[in-house]
Amino acid sequence: MKKIRSVVVVGGGTAGWITAGRIAALQKKRLGKSQNATDKAVQVLLVESANKPPIGVGEGTWPTMRNTLRQLDIRESDFIKHCDATFKQGAKFSGWVTGKQDDYYYHPLVLPQDFSQVDIAPYWLWQKQQQQTESFSKAVCFQEYLCEQNQAPKNIRTPEYAGIANYAYHLNSEKFSRFLQQHCMEHLDVKHLVGDVTGVQSQPNGDIESLVISGQEAPLAGDLFIDCTGFSSILLGKHFNVPLTSCEDVLFADTALATRVNYDSSDAPIATHTNATAQNAGWIWDIGLQTRRGIGYVYSSKHSSEEAALAELLRYTGGQVNEADVRKIPINSGYRQTFWKNNCVAVGLSAGFIEPLEASALVLVELSASMIAEQFPATRELMDIVAKRFNDTFSYRWQRIVDFLKLHYVLTKRQDTAFWKDNQDMTSVPESLQELLQLWRYHSPRDYDFTSNNEVFPAASWQYVLFGMGFEADYSHTYNPDSYSSNMANQAMMKNKGMVDRCVAQLPKHRELIDKIHQYGLQSI
Repeated sequence: MKKIRSVVVVGGGTAGWITAGRIAALQKKRLGKSQNATDKAVQVLLVESANKPPIGVGEGTWPTMRNTLRQLDIRESDFIKHCDATFKQGAKFSGWVTGKQDDYYYHPLVLPQDFSQVDIAPYWLWQKQQQQTESFSKAVCFQEYLCEQNQAPKNIRTPEYAGIANYAYHLNSEKFSRFLQQHCMEHLDVKHLVGDVTGVQSQPNGDIESLVISGQEAPLAGDLFIDCTGFSSILLGKHFNVPLTSCEDVLFADTALATRVNYDSSDAPIATHTNATAQNAGWIWDIGLQTRRGIGYVYSSKHSSEEAALAELLRYTGGQVNEADVRKIPINSGYRQTFWKNNCVAVGLSAGFIEPLEASALVLVELSASMIAEQFPATRELMDIVAKRFNDTFSYRWQRIVDFLKLHYVLTKRQDTAFWKDNQDMTSVPESLQELLQLWRYHSPRDYDFTSNNEVFPAASWQYVLFGMGFEADYSHTYNPDSYSSNMANQAMMKNKGMVDRCVAQLPKHRELIDKIHQYGLQSI
């Protein structure tokens, strides 16, 4: 019954520091000020190479990041000031359905009005058939209006991590990593070591016993090793030879071209949502930070040459970027067949990576770090039980994320390029998603359509994308426009209109709030 007393996180960046911080913070809170806290504490050490800069594509987060920062005892004002962070209220998808000039829809972060009491979707669909309604997200949620006018989700009097509208963040991933490193070392007692892993020493049962680190005389021993070494996956991928489950037959994007664009002026508006604009062989992300925009083209090399993709990216930026300022990032689309093997668990890019649509990369880091910290195994014997549950949970989550991302593609009506036509081929659609699409032709997405409490995307998110993409459904066999539920749906839509009026009138512009946070800070909780 060997007790787990030391954790070695291999690799820094956002994944490494969030994971180290979550484990250290929870251990610290559980021990409190007990007399033997030092003896009982789990020691967390992070070792990283000085020669491998972070990939730096994960600039979009989910609302879960607010809880992650709280758990690390980080002030929201400090985070915003030091990480070039801005508020994110959803994503705008332009050109995904028809490719025409007026083609766009939103996936906001606020649930449809009165979502727990009534499903507005059948009523909205009936109104649409009568040609009497607006887009789904506008009809059921006030957040699209805020995004279209660059308004913030809160005001300067709203306490830290609270919001009038639900929100996540856009952030500078390099600054965020440095900010996390400083906080974890100064406030959470995480130890830091710089060096390259040059060897792995094993125990007879296959566990990792220690790591050979360049510049260190003695091997670095540990009880639990966390692989945050990015695409190289030094421990889980190379040492344990755990292969990837490929997603390339479902999600075709395998390359990203990333760049940055400065604002024209210091008071330029900041978008309060991620812009995802469809192109000939993929899509371009456009994320507004405080001092610049992060822009990148995610595309399929089977459907476009690098030269053609680069031309599309440069055309999108309006000549503000030189070819030399563009960085190429390969995407080996897939996830590990096993995430936790023996006493080693992978988090972040070492666990897998798919295109950054819907900002799934960072949320998987958060969810992984949270589960490791919350279910931290007390002994080596218990580790195998925790590992099995971890593997089951994250295999399921990865599969559902792949389904959700494919939903954005399979419903397109575009016929102008091979990329969009190939995405409509049902042989590229997982059977699990095909079954859901069959269900949803006769009822709108609901929480009980999913079989696990480990869902990453709630039913509301599926509704926003499904109806935003123009999904054709027939709910006439179960829907009565004169029913009580229809009356409730109508009342909810009227309530939403009232929310639109109040929020648009009361909430400040996005940059105005960011400037005030720098000047005054937000009220601490």
